Amino acid sequence: QAALQNGMERVQLFFLKNKCRLPLNPSLVAKELNIKACSFFSSNAVPLKVALINADPLGEEINVMFKVGEDLRQDMLALQMIKIMDKIWLQEGLDLRMVIFKCLSTGKDRGMVELVPASDTLRKIQVEYGVTGSFKDKPLAEWLRKYNPTEEEYEKASENFIYSCAGCCVATYVLGICDRHNDNIMLRNTGHMFHIDFGKFLGHAQMFGSFKRDRAPFVLTSDMAYVINGGEKPTIRFQLFVDLCCQAYNLIRKHASLFLNLLSLMLSSGLPELGGVQDLKYVQDALQPQTTDAEATIFFTRLIESSLGSVATKFNFFIHNLAQLRFSGLPSNDEPILSFSAKTYSLKQDGRIKQVSVFTYQKRYNPDKHYIYVVRVLREGQVEPTFVFRTFDEFQELHNKLGILFPLWKLPGFPNKMVLGRTHIKDVAAKRKVELNSYIQSLMNSSSEVAECDLVYTFFHPLLRDDKVEGIDGIARPTGSPSSPTSGKVGGEVKLSISYRNSTLFIMVMHIKDLVKDGADPNPYVKTYLLPDTHKTSKRKTKISRKTRNPTFNEMLVYSGYSMETLKQRELQLSVLSAESLRENFFLGGITLSLKDFNLSKETVNWYRL
Repeated sequence: QAALQNGMERVQLFFLKNKCRLPLNPSLVAKELNIKACSFFSSNAVPLKVALINADPLGEEINVMFKVGEDLRQDMLALQMIKIMDKIWLQEGLDLRMVIFKCLSTGKDRGMVELVPASDTLRKIQVEYGVTGSFKDKPLAEWLRKYNPTEEEYEKASENFIYSCAGCCVATYVLGICDRHNDNIMLRNTGHMFHIDFGKFLGHAQMFGSFKRDRAPFVLTSDMAYVINGGEKPTIRFQLFVDLCCQAYNLIRKHASLFLNLLSLMLSSGLPELGGVQDLKYVQDALQPQTTDAEATIFFTRLIESSLGSVATKFNFFIHNLAQLRFSGLPSNDEPILSFSAKTYSLKQDGRIKQVSVFTYQKRYNPDKHYIYVVRVLREGQVEPTFVFRTFDEFQELHNKLGILFPLWKLPGFPNKMVLGRTHIKDVAAKRKVELNSYIQSLMNSSSEVAECDLVYTFFHPLLRDDKVEGIDGIARPTGSPSSPTSGKVGGEVKLSISYRNSTLFIMVMHIKDLVKDGADPNPYVKTYLLPDTHKTSKRKTKISRKTRNPTFNEMLVYSGYSMETLKQRELQLSVLSAESLRENFFLGGITLSLKDFNLSKETVNWYRL
């Protein structure tokens, strides 16, 4: 900061005789620097914040970023592409409330970037909740509430967030913008989200060892989903978000040749990441030019699910938090290193672990059913073992953070989180118990640097919740057991797209809202038949959506080889059921549609009451 102040004093001499038009925006004239307000940013290139006093006495102070060390022509190009996307969306009546800012390359590897007022990086917002703020769900929502205290203001801000987040997801995916961490995603206090720093694009991901830092298709984390849903559970607001993403994506796909032509004009410019036709191929593949709008909708919905389920993004954010803490001073010993433990513990504090094993697993409700693993820990000098209770996600967090701490060590393989097929949850828990036990044994038998590090000892340190459990046989019972009889009410609406081409009927199950079920949230899926069907050969099913009354499916159920005359004599029977692991699946509602009532020569999209 002192060096910056001295340098700025020299620049100030220029203003003794001159005023200066701002290269970024020539309509603005600066008359002098506000040296005290100048500062620097802690990212790799250490760009400067330059504060200038406006020559117009009624004009506001001019704030810009000056950056050296990166080819800002690439940022200019990415921003121009996003601006064109926004124009296409606006022309089609879709306002995604995008924040478009100016950027100008003023020389080789240097230039100016407009600073958007009243905005903060996600990292700055998240680290208010500690170094592990990127693992928590509420920071963004609570930060927005701080600036939008009334219900009406907060509703408007969260709506801005839903729309702008959808635009960011589509734009960053299509352009392959990488190196996405929480220091280059920003949030205005009005709820508008936007991305900055486009030094990596067209799929040229930052590497972390042999791994891509950007493992998800785009950044969509659980704290963003919390703002979109208005809480932890999926709501119809998330369905709006999915629809906005898919609509925006399909509108850009219609103009695929425009984007490819514009980018191809820049091939000879010498941009580091736009050097050949293979770079253009990234955009072409991302736009899925051969697919129909319905297929592209299904494709993008899967990308949303993949991004939302990506633990890698949160760990990328976490690595960045750690890197920035190192830049500004390391955390103290009391700083938590696991999101579920308030403090850090060591071998010296707790005593050496002699034996550790996953003893059993228990069913819990909080309020939804889940399984927790009971870990038996015996330390030197102890006669009786202690028992700690950890979830699968907490084991996953331990493994991922060990990977950050010891990137060059060969760590034991971690069990796969994905469970395919319709598997009983209890069976999964039993399988995972064996896998986690094997993982722990391998971990404790690895080198002492890994097995005896603070991260491992913090993981096995008893927490307050471990002490509260009455013996390892004590199973926490739910207040209202999910198997309690229901009142038999059904309700809700289903959104379908029905179309017919090439002797094939396409039923796209899009969303369901306001399902009714007493007790815990259902695990809904959709089943259809074409009636009459005595042998039940026309059964089609969607995948199961977990613990929600407002599921999004965007799945296509296909009936091939039917003439239009045959379909006019058929009825589509649709049922919504909840998949229950320990008893019969539960009926949530249904509807029968006569296909003679549809104009099958064109697509019909509608909501139907169950």
